[in-house]
Amino acid sequence: MKTPIRQLFFLPALMAGLGLIPAGRVSAQTLTDLYSFTAESYDYSTELNINGDGAFPSAGLILSGNTLYGTASAGSTNGNGTVFAVNTDGTAYTVLHTFTATIANSSGVYTNGDGANPTAGLVLSGNVLFGTAQSGGSVGNGTVFAVGTDGLGFTNLHSFTALSAPSYQGGTNSDGADPQAGLVLSGSTLYGTAYSGGTNGNGTVFAINTNGTGFTTVYTFTAYPKDEFTNSDGANPQGTLILSGNTLYGTASGAGAGGNGTVFGVNTNGTDFTNLYSFTALSSEYFNNLDGGNPFAGLVLSGSTLYGTTHSDGTNGGGTVFAVTTNGTGFTVLHSFTGNSDGDNPYAGLISSGNILFGAAGNGGAGYGTLFALATNGTGFTTLHTFTYSPDGGSPRANMILSGNTLYGTASAGGTNGSGMVFSVSLPPPLLTIILSGDPEVILTWPIYAPGVTLEFTTNLAPPTVWSPVPNLEALVNGQNTVTNSILGGEMFYRLEQSSSGGTP
Repeated sequence: MKTPIRQLFFLPALMAGLGLIPAGRVSAQTLTDLYSFTAESYDYSTELNINGDGAFPSAGLILSGNTLYGTASAGSTNGNGTVFAVNTDGTAYTVLHTFTATIANSSGVYTNGDGANPTAGLVLSGNVLFGTAQSGGSVGNGTVFAVGTDGLGFTNLHSFTALSAPSYQGGTNSDGADPQAGLVLSGSTLYGTAYSGGTNGNGTVFAINTNGTGFTTVYTFTAYPKDEFTNSDGANPQGTLILSGNTLYGTASGAGAGGNGTVFGVNTNGTDFTNLYSFTALSSEYFNNLDGGNPFAGLVLSGSTLYGTTHSDGTNGGGTVFAVTTNGTGFTVLHSFTGNSDGDNPYAGLISSGNILFGAAGNGGAGYGTLFALATNGTGFTTLHTFTYSPDGGSPRANMILSGNTLYGTASAGGTNGSGMVFSVSLPPPLLTIILSGDPEVILTWPIYAPGVTLEFTTNLAPPTVWSPVPNLEALVNGQNTVTNSILGGEMFYRLEQSSSGGTP
C-alpha cells in the first residue's frame, strides 16, 4: 500500500509560495520518551545499585509486530541487568528475565547460572529471543542465552570457559570470553564474537546451534608482539556480525597493521579469513589520522558496500563514518565527526534505507550525543536530534531500527530518572520544493532523510487522476534528492509518495 505524503504542483504564478525545509532542520521535539528506566538505589547488604526494571541500556532494539525487545546492562533486583519488552507506544513495559545474583568463587570471580550485564541486543526466531551476557555464567566469562518472548524457558546455551589469566593480562582459553556483541542467526545456527580469550587472548568468532549444541570456534584472532599492539587481522571484536551468503563480516576494535582495528570477512566454516581494511596508525604529531580508529560497532551491507563507524580518530579525532567494498577496495571516509553539532565518538553502527544511513554518536552535540543521517555518498549530513541528558537521555551506544518513518533506539544514560531510556523519533514528512530552472525545466528537491519515497507526476488532477513515476532518476546534490524535469506541454503536478513499509530497512 502506498500513501501520498506530500503533493505540490507547478504553476508559475504559485512558485513564490513554495518553501523549503533545509536538510538538518529536524526538530528535537520529535523525540519521544517511550520508557525511562527507574532510578537505582544502593543496597548496602549486597553493595549493588538496584531497581526493579533494569538500567543503562547499551544495546539496540528489535521489533516484532508492535513490540520492542531489548536488554538493560545493569540494574534490576540483582544489579545484573534484564531482558525487557515494551510496546512501540510506550505501554506494557515488561521484564522478561532478571539476571540472577553473582557470587564470588574462591578465585574472586563472580559467577552465576545465567550470565550478567548484557551489553548487546537480541535476535528473534519464532517466539524465542537469543542474546549474550558479557559476564557471569559458570566461570564469570559470559554466556549465550535464550528466552521466550513471554519470559519463559530461559536457557543458558553456553558459558564461556575459564581463562588462563585475567583478560586484561591476555588470558587464553579455547572459546573466547566477554561477549559484548549480539548474535546473527542463519537457519538453526547462531554466530557471534567474543571480545577476549581464545588461544591468543585477542577474541574469537564463534558459532553455536540454537539448542545449545555444537559450539565451534570459527576464528581466533592472532597474537601481537608485546607492547606493539599490531597484527595481521585485528583484535577484540565488539560489534555484531552480519552475514551475506556464507560470509560473515565484522570489525575488530584493535590491532591490525596500524593498531587501530580492522574490517574483516570470514566464511562461516572458518576458512578464507580476509582483512578487508586496517585502520591506519596515528600521526606522532597530532595523534590523529585520516580514516578513523577503533571500530566498536558492526557493519551494514548495501549491495557490495559495507558501511560502518569508528569510535575515535579521523581528521578531527572524533571518529568517522566509512564505506568499503566487500572485496576490500574503495575505502572512503564519508564523514569525520567534529564534536560540535554533528556529534562525537560513535559507539553505534548504522542502519540503511535506500541511499540513507542513520546512526548515533555517543558524545558531542550538546554534550550527550546526537542522532544523524547522511547519504551513502557522504553528502547531506543531518543532525536529527541532540541529546541533553535530561529529560531526553544521553550517550546513545547502539544501532537504531527504522519502521515506517519512525526510528527506535536506546539512550544508555539520562532520561527522567538518570538510568537511560527507550525512545522513538518521528521523521517529519519531507517537503517537496520546486524551482523554475529556465524554460522548460524545473528542479525538484526533497530531504535525504525521507526513506522509501517516490516522486510522481500527473498532467491532470480531474478524477480519475493517474499518477506516474517521474522517469528521471534522482541525484544527490548538496544533501538533497534532486530531479530536473521538463515541463513542456503545459501544467505538471507533482507529489511524493511513500509505501507504508518503505522506511523499513
